[in-house]
Amino acid sequence: MLKISTQFDGGNIEIVDISDPTNIQLKLPKDNAAEFRQWFYFRVQGVAYQNLHLHFINAKDSAYPEGWEDYAAMCSYDRINWFRVSTCYENGILTITHTPLANSVYYAYFEPYSYEQHLNLLGDSQSSGLCQIDDLGSTLQGRDINLLTIGNQAASDLKIWITARQHPGETMAEWFVEGLLGRLLDHQDSTSRALLDRATFYIVPNMNPDGSVLGNLRTNAIGTNLNREWLEPSLEYSPEVYYVREKMHETGVDLYLDIHGDESIPYVFLAGNEGIPSFNSHLQQLQQQFVQAFLAASPDFQDRYGYEKDAPGQADLSIASSYVGETFKCLAYTLEMPFKDNHQWPDDDFGWNGQRSLRLGEAILNPIYALLERLR
Repeated sequence: MLKISTQFDGGNIEIVDISDPTNIQLKLPKDNAAEFRQWFYFRVQGVAYQNLHLHFINAKDSAYPEGWEDYAAMCSYDRINWFRVSTCYENGILTITHTPLANSVYYAYFEPYSYEQHLNLLGDSQSSGLCQIDDLGSTLQGRDINLLTIGNQAASDLKIWITARQHPGETMAEWFVEGLLGRLLDHQDSTSRALLDRATFYIVPNMNPDGSVLGNLRTNAIGTNLNREWLEPSLEYSPEVYYVREKMHETGVDLYLDIHGDESIPYVFLAGNEGIPSFNSHLQQLQQQFVQAFLAASPDFQDRYGYEKDAPGQADLSIASSYVGETFKCLAYTLEMPFKDNHQWPDDDFGWNGQRSLRLGEAILNPIYALLERLR
C-alpha cells in the first residue's frame, strides 16, 4: 500500500490525496512559523515499479516560483546516493514523474544534510587534532550553536570567518563547509598548511540547526529570517546571530564568507559589498583579485551572472556580509550555489548536488590563500 511519511530530520510535505499513484496530490508546506514555502523532503513506500506522478498543486504560491523553471527534483533509495528525476512546472503545478526501482524511495528539494551528519562533521573535525569545538550558546529549541576554530589563534593571525545555513533549506552550504574542512584539516595539503601558518579560521557549519531539523526553507523555530538580523540580533528572536556576532567582535574579522543557495539563478556566484558605506578602492581591488583567483581555482564558478550590485551606500546592513564588511572594514562575500543544475557545467544525472558543493568548498581555499598578503 502506498504511504508517504516525513517523520525524520528535515522531512516536510503536506498530503492532499494519495489514493491514485498516477495522480498523487501534494502541497508544499510553509516553514513552521513563517510564510516561506519551497523545501520538501519525504519518503514514499509501496511503489516499486509503479509509474508515479506527484503533483505539488500549490507550487505557484512558493517563495520563489521562478525557481521551478528548469528544475529537477532529487531522489534517493538510501539517502546517500541522490540523483535527479523528471520534473516539470506547468500552470502553477510542479510535477515529478518517476518509476521507482524499489519499494522505498525519498524525494527532496535538494540533497539533505541532516543534523546527525552535522554532529558527525563536528566530531570528525575535532578528531583531526587541528580543530577546537566551542559552544557559543543555544538555539530557541535548545540545540547547540557550535564554532569550529582551526589555527594557532595568535594575535597576529588573520581572522577568517565562514558561516553557513542561515537559511536551513540551503543544504548545499553545509556540504560546501564539509569540503572546506576536509581540505583545511588535511595534514598533507600544502595550501592548508600555509594558510594555517598565517590565519585562524572560525567556522560555523550550521547557523540554523532548529530550522534544519524542522524542514524549514529560510527561518528559525519562531519564523525569524536570520540573514536580516545582523544589525540588531536578540536572544528572543535570533540567538543564533546574536552569539556568532558577539564572538566576531571578540576575535575581529579580516575575511568573511557567508555560504548560501539561490533558488532561481543556475550558477555559482559571489555577491560583493559595493553598497556598504565604507566601500573603497582597496576593497574593490580585493574583490577583483578574489574573483580572479576563484575563477582559476574552480571552473564551476563564474562572474557573469548573479545579483545586481547595490548602489553606493545602499547596502542592507541587516544582511550578514554587508554588516560584517562594514563593521570590520574587511572583504566580505555572500557565496551562492544553485538548487538547479549549474549551467556553467551541466550534469543531466545529478545536477548541482552535495558532492559538487563539497568540491567547491575545497577549491575556495585557493583564492583565500591568494589574498593572504593583501587582507590587511
